[in-house]
Amino acid sequence: MATRTEYGNQSISSLKGADRVRKRPGVIFGSDGLEGCEHAFFEILSNAIDEAREGYGTLINVRRYSDGSFEVEDFGRGCPVDWNETENRYNWELVFCELYAGGKYDNEGGGNYEFSLGLNGLGSCATQYASRYMDVFVWKDGFKYSLHFERGEIVGEMKKEPTDRKKTGTLIRWLPDLDVFTDIAVKDEYFEDTLRRQAVVNAGLTLRLYTQRDSQWDVKEYRYENGIIDYVSEIAGEGALTQPRFWQDESKGRDREDKPEYRVKLSAAFCFSNRNSLVEHYHNSSWLEYGGSPDKAARSAFTSAIDSWLKQNGKYQKSESRITYADIQESLILVTNNFSTQTSYENQTKKAITNRFIQETMTAFLKNNLEAYLIENPQEAERICDQILLNKRARESAEKTRLNMRKKLSGGLDIINRVEKFVDCRSRDLSLRELYIVEGDSALGACKLGRDAEFQGIMPVRGKILNCLKVDYARIFASDIIVDLLKVLGCGVELSGKGHKDISSFDLQNLRWSKIIICTDADEDGYQIRTLILAMLFRLVPTLIKEGLVYIAESPLYEITTKDKTYFAYSERDKADIVQKLGNTRYTLSRSKGLGENEPEMMWLTTMNPQTRRLIKVLPEEKHRMAEVFDLLLGDNLEGRKQHIADEGYRYIELADIS
Repeated sequence: MATRTEYGNQSISSLKGADRVRKRPGVIFGSDGLEGCEHAFFEILSNAIDEAREGYGTLINVRRYSDGSFEVEDFGRGCPVDWNETENRYNWELVFCELYAGGKYDNEGGGNYEFSLGLNGLGSCATQYASRYMDVFVWKDGFKYSLHFERGEIVGEMKKEPTDRKKTGTLIRWLPDLDVFTDIAVKDEYFEDTLRRQAVVNAGLTLRLYTQRDSQWDVKEYRYENGIIDYVSEIAGEGALTQPRFWQDESKGRDREDKPEYRVKLSAAFCFSNRNSLVEHYHNSSWLEYGGSPDKAARSAFTSAIDSWLKQNGKYQKSESRITYADIQESLILVTNNFSTQTSYENQTKKAITNRFIQETMTAFLKNNLEAYLIENPQEAERICDQILLNKRARESAEKTRLNMRKKLSGGLDIINRVEKFVDCRSRDLSLRELYIVEGDSALGACKLGRDAEFQGIMPVRGKILNCLKVDYARIFASDIIVDLLKVLGCGVELSGKGHKDISSFDLQNLRWSKIIICTDADEDGYQIRTLILAMLFRLVPTLIKEGLVYIAESPLYEITTKDKTYFAYSERDKADIVQKLGNTRYTLSRSKGLGENEPEMMWLTTMNPQTRRLIKVLPEEKHRMAEVFDLLLGDNLEGRKQHIADEGYRYIELADIS
């Protein structure tokens, strides 16, 4: 039995020095995993960016070494590291070994770092504490300063030596410690995304990313000369509904009456598009992944201004519901970039802000400018609002489709009693189960009698299936044949398009079959039905094709019968080869009957026996190419289809029913 530890006065202790971070990194960095390691990098980068924004340096170099270490180099004033008379300590101790120490606390009234990304005095010290090692080099006042830390402790002393280097700046290289973080293998995408975002919100600043790969260096550069408006133009591309617009303003205010007044600089760039959408908010250069005050302001301002315009211009139908921000956001490209001398972040990771005044002043800023814009640009206003109404109505239609689909596809567990003429198999082993999708009731009878009932199920398609490439989802899910087939598959659907994101219910784990086999007659009607079924699968459950689960069962074209044996030819070439092998042996040649006329034994031998059947796996070609082929065969590409027939029709002339 375990001995109980007494809980008394001596049980209380405090973490000291580097242990304050090394033993509890999540408190500072938000996580002890990869996200925490990434945030530590961002803390060092933030200091370099703050220098550039103050007007010191237009270039920041970031290097990633093959040993996993990072390096940030700026060309600012150089971090103060020498003796501090006021504190009676070296500044390097304060910056790199003391939490809550820094030069960004007094940022009111035009002091250093008026609009700073980092204000808490934690980043440099916390990152140093969390590193296996950190090397710091500073060029300042004609001297080069060098510091080396290991696991949160200074090794040796600060070196100070004269230098003839004219440029000032700070270079910091460090290796995140696996004793602190559970993972330090930061992906390329994080660095690329972070540097691109910082280039977006710091107009004219160049950020270079060097990645060491063996003995080579990959180099990428990020720069937006005009900041967020260049970024919006890039996202919009050609053919946007409106041209990008840029607004900016400044204001002063306070979050509460008893709180001090602070300054806010506001800027926003936006346009509308029916192809792309993006909403991003930045504050003091930090990307607000979770938004907070700016996001609430944008939602309120855009919804209010556009709803008001729609009502004033009689665009709503009688009894029609009002637009939502989601309808606007679907076609909106908006980037806001704000700065303030006082900022309330939700936490140290700076992914959302909570300032009340920023929300209020930004709401008024966006709403007033947008209202004026809609009045002054009536043609653009018309295009914007027509598109938003289209988005709203598509969303409402999609919601009706979703509810209808859920209703129709429910009850799959008792499927044998719910789907007309579906014949299940006995096995519940998903690795064995095969579904034959067959053409009509006559084929159902032949396949049912000719199958192995242990692992082969049969689903008949009644008549010609709907061409899913040429109709909307509402018509598709009104088709009993398609709905029944989806029920039998059991995996749900995966729908494309912005308006259908919430409809999709696809889950491959719920698929009830290891093989889906399309089995139709070897004639023109059979080929068409086969193509229509493939098109349906391609549009509604493309993952089944991608995963190689869809097959085509080849049906014989000819029966070649001799005195002793019957041969089956699945193509003209097969027929020629068989006839050649028979030589002088007498035989009779007949066109193979349709599936519905075959004897069960023949169905088993030619189409269903795994040992003798011929299955063609539908290959998961590149998605774009597959879409092109289906559009050519069944879509709206009429001219392309005519040309295809003209070019390739001769290959199939012998199969044509011409009398």
